[in-house]
Amino acid sequence: MSNVKRAYRYRFYPTDEQKRILARTFGCVRYTYNWALQLSIDTYQQTGKGLSYKQLSARLTTLKQQAETLFLNEVSCVPCQQALRHLKRAYVNFFEPRETAAARRQDPCQNSRSTSGLSAQAFDETRS
Repeated sequence: MSNVKRAYRYRFYPTDEQKRILARTFGCVRYTYNWALQLSIDTYQQTGKGLSYKQLSARLTTLKQQAETLFLNEVSCVPCQQALRHLKRAYVNFFEPRETAAARRQDPCQNSRSTSGLSAQAFDETRS
């Protein structure tokens, strides 16, 4: 069984109408992400606890019903929900303890030494 991976490059040439739809969608996603981030920060500062994805999703539904944010209903709900998921994943990645690259490199078995100025024969004689 072969594990050959292929990559395909596609080019997308949107029409003017598609450009407007994409711009509107990206704007709503950006607005949703920034709104949820600010809401999470404010909630944490007030209560000391963060908001779950389910809570953010419920508040997004309420937000979409307000008069000043009715524009969020003009786009699909999926990208806005995905923005909330990305925000929660960003929080998990930031606060989850991880091993750094520097900590991984400090394995004493993997260190190498330079033998500048010594020939290989002189190096072997010093070890015996």
